Amino acid sequence: MQRCRYAILGLGVLIAGLSFAAVAPATAKVVTASHLYEHDGVVLEGYVAYDDSVAERAPGVLVIHQWMGLTDYERRRARMLAELGYVAFAADVYGRGVRPSNTDEARAEAGAYYGDRQLLRARVAAGLEQLRQHRRTDPTRMAAIGYCFGGGAALELARAGGDLQGIVSFHGSLDTPLPADTVRAPLLVCHGAVDPHVGPEAVRGFIEEMEAAGADYQLIMYADAVHAFTQPAAGNDPSRGAAYNANADRRSWQHMQLFFDEIFAR
Repeated sequence: MQRCRYAILGLGVLIAGLSFAAVAPATAKVVTASHLYEHDGVVLEGYVAYDDSVAERAPGVLVIHQWMGLTDYERRRARMLAELGYVAFAADVYGRGVRPSNTDEARAEAGAYYGDRQLLRARVAAGLEQLRQHRRTDPTRMAAIGYCFGGGAALELARAGGDLQGIVSFHGSLDTPLPADTVRAPLLVCHGAVDPHVGPEAVRGFIEEMEAAGADYQLIMYADAVHAFTQPAAGNDPSRGAAYNANADRRSWQHMQLFFDEIFAR
């Protein structure tokens, strides 16, 4: 199969008439629960969501949080995925009860994992294994998505050779001290075109890394979008470098669904 490599820059098209790889019925009953698990002696607290009306096993999607830790934002995304018919597991990278209360604490917490990419990869892989073992998950159809810090973590999973059908990064970091030799999982990278925190140099470096690794990747850049464009809590002032952008949020979620439609149909 010929690999697909392309970038879509400044995309501003609303896609309609989508079909999905996993579609929940109109009578969907989303079940949610906190889930305790452990990695290397650290207790973690994730969150699972699935449609209880679907009898057969469904594709699983790992959700990796932004730098404030696992919050209501990731829980909402997990429920949205469950409504589409997926089994979603929002992983906990930091540990049970470790939830930064401000940006300084978040910077320090995230920085510890940015400084130890092997630990970050192992912690994310532990969450993926919890999803894989869930009784509702089809372990042959697995994907991961992440936001900001979590988007970068999802890409680290790809660089580590994660055995997944696909990985999606939303406004995530793109650089790494451990570049990939090969990347097996198809990638979708949703990026703000004017993100000052992950600028053109990082984008170029990522493209060069993916080309050298022979990756099947898509890079979509959203006009006028800065960092954290899917997160309403980021506010509405782009001059601060992080702000919500409703168009980019809606379009990137639609692009994710198209991507899942493709990878899970293979």
